[in-house]
Amino acid sequence: MRTWFFIFLVLVYTTMLGGCDLFNDEQVQTVSQLSQPMSPKKSTAKESSVSEERLNRLDNSSNVNAKEIEWDALIPEGWQPYELLEQYNINEMSDDDIRSQQLLDKLKDHWKKAPVMSTYDGKKIKIPGFVVPIEMDAKNITQFLLVPYYGACIHVPPPPANQTIYVVIREGDTFDGELFDTVWVTGMMRVERLSSDLAEAGYRLEGATVVPYE
Repeated sequence: MRTWFFIFLVLVYTTMLGGCDLFNDEQVQTVSQLSQPMSPKKSTAKESSVSEERLNRLDNSSNVNAKEIEWDALIPEGWQPYELLEQYNINEMSDDDIRSQQLLDKLKDHWKKAPVMSTYDGKKIKIPGFVVPIEMDAKNITQFLLVPYYGACIHVPPPPANQTIYVVIREGDTFDGELFDTVWVTGMMRVERLSSDLAEAGYRLEGATVVPYE
């Protein structure tokens, strides 16, 4: 699955920044152990800090006719970010190699401009992911980024724009969770680019409801 390749790029990205203060060995190890697509393995109650009591009420009727999708469905066919890596021999590049910074800059720009899919624009979808609050100190979250792997935007670089969703909780509700909670999100998909200090999102999910990933 293509999502796995994005994780590979993240690990390459992280390794190339190994000499920076942004990352340490413990964080890289955590990423290598926990960064994986949501579909192969479901979180247990122990693994996820989200609980029924910590989430606001969910109106099941609002999820009728929502199409469940995976993250790969948001990537246009033929988009191949790994072509950038073919221009460099990473094994021969050190942290202070000017080519390392050139590659990182190109990757960030390429991911920021990643093309999106219009297939689900204006349609109700359901998708799993990890929560990254826009405001880290917020107690009652009304908006957050949904990402496909653990650590994104905080411990490791953000995913491409076509793998980042800006979620807006439905009016009158809030999400009482925490950073990197694993959840299912259901809402109206909009193809809309939104920028934040954390990442560039290629999609917006409106009127969203949130439940634990079980």
